[in-house]
Amino acid sequence: MTPGGAGATVRSWILAVLVGGLLPATPARAAVSADEAARLGETLTPLGAEAAGNADGSIPPWTGGITQPPAGYQVGTHHPDPFAADPRLLSITAGDAERHAALLSPGQRALFAAYPETFRMHVYPSRRSASYPPWLYAETIANATRARLTPNGTGVTGARAGFPFPVPRSGLEVLWNHNLRFRGTSLDRVAGQVMPTASGDYKLVKIHEQAYFFFNRPGSEPHRHLFYFRAQTLAPGSLAGNAALLHEPFDYGDSQRTAWIYVRGERRVRRTGAVAYDMPGTAADGLRTSDDYDMFNGSPEQYDWELTGKRELYIPYNSYRLHSDRLRHKDIVQPGHINPEHVRYEKHRVWVIEGTLKPGASHVYARRVYYLDEDSWQISAAELYDHDDELWRVGLAYGLNYYEVPVHWSTLEVFHDLRSGRYIATGLDNEFEMTRFDTDLDPGDFTPMALRRLGRR
Repeated sequence: MTPGGAGATVRSWILAVLVGGLLPATPARAAVSADEAARLGETLTPLGAEAAGNADGSIPPWTGGITQPPAGYQVGTHHPDPFAADPRLLSITAGDAERHAALLSPGQRALFAAYPETFRMHVYPSRRSASYPPWLYAETIANATRARLTPNGTGVTGARAGFPFPVPRSGLEVLWNHNLRFRGTSLDRVAGQVMPTASGDYKLVKIHEQAYFFFNRPGSEPHRHLFYFRAQTLAPGSLAGNAALLHEPFDYGDSQRTAWIYVRGERRVRRTGAVAYDMPGTAADGLRTSDDYDMFNGSPEQYDWELTGKRELYIPYNSYRLHSDRLRHKDIVQPGHINPEHVRYEKHRVWVIEGTLKPGASHVYARRVYYLDEDSWQISAAELYDHDDELWRVGLAYGLNYYEVPVHWSTLEVFHDLRSGRYIATGLDNEFEMTRFDTDLDPGDFTPMALRRLGRR
């Protein structure tokens, strides 16, 4: 395994982009100038992060991330921790949280205040392990000068496959980098969702999820859909057999998300209203909204988005211990928050964006703040405010590198509801077969007829 070293392959792809004519020769129509785009692969990484480390060396330079799996790893198994030998640098508790406040988000400080006896953050050396296929770097560099927001900001034009805005100029561009980020070409996973009571009691909801991504394919041409997604509930018995299907548009100004559901008791598929915005999340006990899934999903049109800057922050990273099949779900789930002994935090640079609800728009969140990892454009932390501007919910995404793809994505997402003292955790996979990114799926698997067949199995 090579945790560092971009290698000749990445450099050759970058050279092919810059020399081979993938960058358009019409800067007047470009999102950024050719000179700005030329920083990609030089002072900036191919995805737009700062290539250099920070001033005190606590954040290292980016040197390519994990470029091959650890020796002995087999696709389809849980991912061994390539950094298991790293020493713990410090543990932050409620008693010394203020001393570390410069590297904590308001949401993290709120969790210390809510759970002073049990919540803690164990900090480890920073590993810039995020990596992606070389072709994705090439497409992202090309997107820098060819991708643009649609006039109303509900879509992106000119982008192909890679991240659309590696040199972002607005909060909306940063959010689109998250929405369009690479997540492989297909997804097949079984994941658990829990909503513990304040005392820690829970019942696991087991869900089989599959997705077909149109945008994230090498050489993909523009398509009216971003992805197709379907989910079937496997447990508990009272919900088993229920299924849902989504067709996600690429431009929300042209069309809205289309959804169908199969209810076991009805034994038929029916079209349903938009599963979006602040509709309650599926089987979520009212602890998150539909657009909280994947930290944020769907149309950004209800909010004005501001890029407030970049900062250093302790965020969950390289969460291989939390993801391990040596743990049982009961080892992770506890009252108030997940077990902090299995969580690894690292110092990383994050983009910070803030969404403020537009006048006349309707949503239970009046304000949303997101912190995006600079090396992956993954939302790593979220703060969600009510209409009195009180912090209501705090979200954390526990990321790692799925190095067989490779791709950086979360293994678990948790939203804490500060009002109720409860949380919802989505993505528990310790006791299930591992997520597959190589399942042979095609668009024909994502039709209402296919959903009916799935529900009747």
